[in-house]
Formats: sequence, structure tokens, C-alpha cells
Amino acid sequence: MNVSSAIVYVHPQQAATVRTSLAALPGVEIHTETADGRFIVTVEDVPGAPTGDTVMQLHRLDGVLFAAMVYQYSDDAGDRPEGES
Repeated sequence: MNVSSAIVYVHPQQAATVRTSLAALPGVEIHTETADGRFIVTVEDVPGAPTGDTVMQLHRLDGVLFAAMVYQYSDDAGDRPEGES
């Protein structure tokens, strides 16, 4: 399991478009949006869309000025056989 959080800075006039684009990305959840064009999002691994690839896609969305990953958590416990730690 991989989870990252990011701040995505956008042109305030394009917030609605970016909101739609963010919501369409697999594993992305919007937690907060500010009037000055900042989104706080989390990105989780989903089948076919690793977290790292999705975080890189944040930078390429139309209307995004800057995206910064601020937290990353990785735990492969789900990949280990039961009883191993």
C-alpha cells in the first residue's frame, strides 16, 4: 500500500476544470479546496495506476501551476505472507 498527499496549486479561474480532472484520476481524493486555488489531495495505489505515476500526472493537468508531494507512506504488509512481520 502506498499513500501520498499533495498540494496542487491552480489558476483560481480554472479550479472547476482542475477539480473535474483530479476527480477523474484513479486513486485521487480531494480533501480541501481553497478560494485562492489550492487543492489538498491524497493519492493511493490502485490496480494499473501506481501512486508515483498518478502524482506525476498531477503536474501535467491543464490549469495546474505547481504540485508538491508533502507526505508519502508505504507499507508492504499486505504483500507479506501471514505471520511474517
